[in-house]
Amino acid sequence: MSTVLILYFSGSGNTHQLAEAVCQGAAEHGHAELLRIRPEHIVDGRYPIERISAALREADAIIFGSPTYMGGPAAQFKAFADASSELWRDQALASKIAAGFTTGSGLNGDQHGTLSYFAMLASQHGMLWCGLDLPSHHGPQGLNRMGSQWGAIANTANPDLHPADLATARHLGRRVARLACQLNQLQTEATT
Repeated sequence: MSTVLILYFSGSGNTHQLAEAVCQGAAEHGHAELLRIRPEHIVDGRYPIERISAALREADAIIFGSPTYMGGPAAQFKAFADASSELWRDQALASKIAAGFTTGSGLNGDQHGTLSYFAMLASQHGMLWCGLDLPSHHGPQGLNRMGSQWGAIANTANPDLHPADLATARHLGRRVARLACQLNQLQTEATT
C-alpha cells in the first residue's frame, strides 16, 4: 500500500478536475489525498510549508499540478515550491516518486514548460520522476491525447475536460501509486 499526495493549484477549476482524476487512479493502489494550494494560504508571497510538512515527509509519492500560465506553473504553486527549500535542506523528499500534470487552453500552450519545472523541482529534492508510459492516442480511450511523455496534460478550451485527458490523469495516478507500492516492497525486502 502506498500514500500518494496530489499537491496542486487550480484557478478556474479545470486543474482541480484533473487532480480529482489523478487521485481516483492513485486510490486504486493505496491511499490518495488531494492537497490544494489556495490563494489565501499564501502570506507575504510565501506558502506556509509547515502546515503540510509532515504529510509530505510521510508520503511515498507526490504528484504536482498547476495550470500553465505564461509557459510555467502558476505563481501560487511557485510559492509552495520556493517554501519547499526548507525540506530540501535535509532531503526530506529524497527517493519518493514524483510526477506532474497541467492544464492549458492552447493545444501547444507551452505546458511542457510546467512539467519540466515540476521535474526539475523533484530532481532538486532527490525524487524519482515518473512520466507517462503511453504513446499518444493510446488504446480505445485515446489516452495521452496531448502526446506528452513528461506527464498528463489537459486542453481546457472547453469548460469540461476531454474524457481522454481525464482518463490519462487516472492512468498517471495509478502508475505512480503502483510504482510507489513496488518501491516500498523492494525497500522492505532489502531491510529484512
